[in-house]
Amino acid sequence: MRSEVLYLHDMIAAAQAVVRYVSLTTLDQFCQDELVQSAVLHQLTVIGEAAARMPVSLRRKHEAVPWSDMTGMRNVLVHAYFSVDLGTVWKTAVDEIPALIPQLQRILDELERPNHSDIQERLES
Repeated sequence: MRSEVLYLHDMIAAAQAVVRYVSLTTLDQFCQDELVQSAVLHQLTVIGEAAARMPVSLRRKHEAVPWSDMTGMRNVLVHAYFSVDLGTVWKTAVDEIPALIPQLQRILDELERPNHSDIQERLES
């Protein structure tokens, strides 16, 4: 099983890719460009899948992160792909994803920060 640290890395990389992809286009261009649509939809699916694999304890600790929105979008993209609203995808990519990156980065930094009690135990042994 992969660790939450690896899933967070996946989510951050996918979110950064979404930001890059939409920064190169407008809503009208996005709605006409199947390649960019596919790239954004794939990365949003990665974000949602990784979010679904986060431990419940981590999700509860970081309730400000829109975990259920991410997994919900993933479910729509995968199971109701025929009804995806490109306007909603665009709004998510432009408005929500950039704000998500620092939230996820803070959690990752917290998880990767050395635990001071572990260090103290090693020094005492």
